[in-house]
Amino acid sequence: MLYKKIKAMIIIWISALLLFIGFFGVSLINGQDSHSSLYLLYLCYGVFCGTGVGIGYNCVISTVNQWFPDRTGFSSGLLMMGFGCGGLVFGGVVKILIHMAGLFSAFRTLAVMGAVILVIGSFFMKPPESVSANKIEKKAELKSCTTKEMLTDARFWIFILWAVLINSTGLLVIGNAANIALAFGAPALLGLLVSVCNGLGRVILGTMYDKFRQKRTILADCMFIFIAGLSLTAGSVTGRTPLILFGLLVTGIGYGGGPALTSAFIHSEFGSKYFPVNFSIGTFSLIPAAIIGPMVSSVLIEKSGGNYNSTFMMILILALLAGICWHLLNRKSR
Repeated sequence: MLYKKIKAMIIIWISALLLFIGFFGVSLINGQDSHSSLYLLYLCYGVFCGTGVGIGYNCVISTVNQWFPDRTGFSSGLLMMGFGCGGLVFGGVVKILIHMAGLFSAFRTLAVMGAVILVIGSFFMKPPESVSANKIEKKAELKSCTTKEMLTDARFWIFILWAVLINSTGLLVIGNAANIALAFGAPALLGLLVSVCNGLGRVILGTMYDKFRQKRTILADCMFIFIAGLSLTAGSVTGRTPLILFGLLVTGIGYGGGPALTSAFIHSEFGSKYFPVNFSIGTFSLIPAAIIGPMVSSVLIEKSGGNYNSTFMMILILALLAGICWHLLNRKSR
């Protein structure tokens, strides 16, 4: 909603302010008062930081995609890979900072550095102004759907269900990738490689969408997840570590396709005029997936006594359900 009324640069400033308040607020937590500290943590880190990240993320995706109207899949995938790699790269930096300066000092440093970097970057966050870009945008707007129209379109809900299933499969194993690797005799570093494949999957499947559109690309993502499930199940049954390694890496690629294809699908099927709002609604598919994936994984592992066989088989089931969604989506798109 903000994007339709406020310049992208101002939105990034708002994001920077929220993140500054969030991180700096966490640094003020009194460790001796556990009751009030918990609420302050929820407010500062959960509300302020979460809202700041969401606003900034949506603004960057929406603005940059306008420069590449014919390659939104690649553009979205590359941006989302950067978003994912941010935690991967800076996670280690933050750990060093916490070790050197302490937890609360690290949060104060993050508050200042994050705000400064975002404000500097905001000056480069502008939509295209050239005549050719405007012509492309006007052409794209001819087929744009309002948010209300999108929400009444069966294609949107089928796709969202597909995205929930794909994201859930990734979350079944991504959080436990290092533990799974260790359980089958592989190095824990494999968890890092899965995150790298997750980022690569966003670019690979986003680029595929630009070339092959939804029919082939969404099927390809379903196949990635299904092949990953087969490999993991076979590796678990036979005890072959290479199959586990292959399965985890392919899971990362398939899981990475979910966010990139959400952006590309909503842009191509519902247009660019209302894309910022439509895309923000589309990303809500991550919420049920974030609950379903870890919860199902936890229950299955607990009931199987720490065995991952049932978890890997669940990946196959979810991949098949995602394939059904792909079939229904194709029927609605004819």
